[in-house]
Amino acid sequence: MKRRFTQVDVFGESPYRGNPLAVVVDTEGLTTPEMQAFAKWTNLSETTFLLPPTQASADYRVRIFTPTEELPFAGHPTLGSAHAWLTNGGVPKSGDVVVQECGVGLVTVRRAGHSLSFAAPPLLRSGAVNDDTIREAAESLGIDRDSIVDAAWIDNGPGWLGILLASAEEVLAIQPNAMRLTLGVAGAHSPGSRFAYEVRAFYSANGITVEDPVTGSLNASLAQWLIGTSRFSAPYLASQGTAIGYAGVVQVEVDDSNGIWIGGNVVTCVTGEVQI
Repeated sequence: MKRRFTQVDVFGESPYRGNPLAVVVDTEGLTTPEMQAFAKWTNLSETTFLLPPTQASADYRVRIFTPTEELPFAGHPTLGSAHAWLTNGGVPKSGDVVVQECGVGLVTVRRAGHSLSFAAPPLLRSGAVNDDTIREAAESLGIDRDSIVDAAWIDNGPGWLGILLASAEEVLAIQPNAMRLTLGVAGAHSPGSRFAYEVRAFYSANGITVEDPVTGSLNASLAQWLIGTSRFSAPYLASQGTAIGYAGVVQVEVDDSNGIWIGGNVVTCVTGEVQI
C-alpha cells in the first residue's frame, strides 16, 4: 500500500544542518514489526508514524522508532511529526497549539512560523548518580573523572545521564570510546557567545557509539536540570552538532508557570509516497 511520506530537518540553523526525521503520514493498518522494519530501513536516528489519537484532547498520536527499538518520547521527532501533521492537512483543535499523544502521554507543541516548540515533559528519572557510574561515563567519553563538574539522571524517555563539563571547548574536544550509557554532555560557552552552552549526545547502537546531531529530548532535560540548579536562566540558545559538521540551534524558554519549552526551526526536505 502506498502511504504519504515526508522527511524533515529539525533544529537546523538552515536546511540540511539539523537532525533529519522520516515521517510516515498514513499509518493505519501497519503492524509494529512493519513499523520497526521500515525504521531500520530508513537508518535515521528516528522514524515516526502518525495515527489517529486515542485521547479526546489530542490532535494526533505518534509512534517513534529508532532502527532497533520504539521510544516513548523524543524531542526532534515530536517537532518533526507536528510539522508533518500540520503540512499534510492537520488542523489543531486549539489554534496554534498542537497536542501530541505519545508513549509518555500528551505533549503540547506551539507553532510560530517555521519554528515549533514543545513543553518539556516530566522526568522519568532524576537525581544523584553514584560515583561508579560517573567514572564509567568519564571512561566512555575519554576524559578524566575530575573533568566532570556535575552529573545527574535526567531521563525523560531515552535514558539520559547528564554530564556537565567546565566549558564548551571541553565538550567539543571529546573523542568517545565504546559505551553502554546514554550520555548528554554540556559545557558553557564564553561570555559574549550567542549560545549559552554546547551540547553533545551519545548512545550505543548494536555496540557502536553513535552521536546524535541535535537532540530535543536531551536539551529539554538538560534545561530542567541546569535551570533548576540555577546554572542558567532562560531564554537562551544551545548549540549542538558542531563537532560532527551540523549546525543545530535549540531555543530554550520558560513560560509564566515556569514550564520549559524547547524549540527550533523545522523544514520539509523530501515529500512523496512509500510502499509499505
